[in-house]
Amino acid sequence: IVAALLPMMFVSGLMGPYMSPIPANASLAMIFSFFVAMTITPWLLLKVAGKRFAQERGDGVDHAHERGPMGNFYVRVATPLLKGRKRSQWFLAAVGLATLLSMALFATKTVRVKLLPFDNKSEIAVVVDLPRGASLEETDRVLTAAAERLKDIPELTSVQSYAGAAAPFNFNGLVRHYYMRKAPEMGDLAINLQPKSERSRASHAIALDIRKRLEGLPAPEHTAIKVVEVPPGPPVLSTLLAEVYGPDAQSRRDLAAKVRKAFDAVDFVVDTDDSFGQRAERLRFEIDQEALEYHGVEERAVYDTIGALVGGVKIGFSQKGGGAKPIDISVALPRGAMTPSERILSTPLPAGGTARQGANVELGDVVKATRELGSYPIFRHNGRFAEMVSAEVAGRFEAPIYGMLAVEDAIDKIDWGASGPPTIKYHGQPLDDSKPTLLWDGEWEVTYVTFRDMGAAFMVALLGIYLLVVAQFGSFKLPLVILAPVPLTLVGIVIGHILFNAAFTATSMIGFIALAGIVVRNSILLVDFIRHLRAGGMSLRAALIEAGAVRFKPIFLTAAAAIIGAAFILTDPIFQGLAISLVFGLASSTALTLLVIPAIYVVLRDDEVPRSAS
Repeated sequence: IVAALLPMMFVSGLMGPYMSPIPANASLAMIFSFFVAMTITPWLLLKVAGKRFAQERGDGVDHAHERGPMGNFYVRVATPLLKGRKRSQWFLAAVGLATLLSMALFATKTVRVKLLPFDNKSEIAVVVDLPRGASLEETDRVLTAAAERLKDIPELTSVQSYAGAAAPFNFNGLVRHYYMRKAPEMGDLAINLQPKSERSRASHAIALDIRKRLEGLPAPEHTAIKVVEVPPGPPVLSTLLAEVYGPDAQSRRDLAAKVRKAFDAVDFVVDTDDSFGQRAERLRFEIDQEALEYHGVEERAVYDTIGALVGGVKIGFSQKGGGAKPIDISVALPRGAMTPSERILSTPLPAGGTARQGANVELGDVVKATRELGSYPIFRHNGRFAEMVSAEVAGRFEAPIYGMLAVEDAIDKIDWGASGPPTIKYHGQPLDDSKPTLLWDGEWEVTYVTFRDMGAAFMVALLGIYLLVVAQFGSFKLPLVILAPVPLTLVGIVIGHILFNAAFTATSMIGFIALAGIVVRNSILLVDFIRHLRAGGMSLRAALIEAGAVRFKPIFLTAAAAIIGAAFILTDPIFQGLAISLVFGLASSTALTLLVIPAIYVVLRDDEVPRSAS
């Protein structure tokens, strides 16, 4: 079991710090419990039940190998299956088919795959981005209208509105750079819910309700409204994130615009946005160099005057005393006057030279004001120019992999002309920017790295277990028989996830890997006793039935104890997958291991001596 758990300590990426304490603590607990079981438990048993063992030792009966009712039940079930090689082959084929069918349920999306399930938090954020150039008042109106639609949510305690400023941010907001949200067109709603012990709905269900209530909210065109939940694990910029690379800015934006259309074509891809948005109108003051020279005005004076009109002038500080930070004293135009008008353009400028040149020079005499579209923002990722298309996944599927596959199907339906569709990558930035490329990032990147490392950890765990069993039995073939029941846990794991309508998550994978150690331990107990009976001269079939009957009770009770312990976290939103894997995986593997190991023995080494003859 320790060999199965320890490799998970080396999971890399953002999930590494979340994962490493589990194998470390579980391995230490397992080692400690081993020493307790080998020292303290026998001593306590001798103190509590010493007289009973003394009496049993005197009656001449071998109580250590008693079957009991549970053993007799096993004999009735196992005897028909182990009656001959053909029956055992059919049984193993049925078990193998059941295992393959359980794996196929991942491909059919009957069992969904997700990094981590949604947590049940007491806060949700609504992030609103109006088109660039929108006023603070417009942003406030949209936020107020959104709050009005949400005010009758039963679980709501308060709504805080932040127009033109960032709401107090958590770890998720830190990763998403919410602290940079300080423009007039940006706004946040901080939605505070009742404690989870006082409400029946989880925060994710409330988030879905919020998103539905905000549909059709009156807002300026090209406004992006996102419902943001606190993630249960490492936060990312967005659940579904496509990074677009290309040879130049225009081709990247054109490609990103088509990718966004593909996002919008998928019904369960919501809150779509992009990194470049719409170009806002801006006012350009262009200096007339000939007029500047004619009036004898320095260029610096023009810049200083425009800066003072737009940003004001700091003229001093007001000391508050007591060590408090002083307050700036600034002279500035009122916000209502900061529009291009005769008042702005008639601002006097300092001019030099003769009296004729320096008389009555105004800002409008040396500059020309024109309106034009502003520039697009420039984004880089790891020093590479890129555009981004982001979205959340909600509805039929709520994991990025299904959104990615659906978007790729929509991309295939787009007419790309002679250039053809972009290259799609799933990990790592492209080496060549001359070709249009779409790189999936966001939660997918964390999911990919986590399951890749956990898969590698599982392979290392199997190799470590194999070497340990080789060292114990001195055989290279027998450990393969002992490891054969490991995939059988998938049968119960898949059934459990279907019954609970739960996604197969990283915590489910932890349970699956841990089960490898537990299943192998049961197999070792069974195989060791089979070898012991065979060494005493018993026929193969009789040894198989006897070993299963005698070992059934301790194996069953050990599995039952683990199932009871894991059942207490079945309702936990994060570790439910771990509990499902342990509870249902143990149930299926325990039952099948006690039958599959003997069936493999019969198929490979049957001596065709009936059990009754032995």
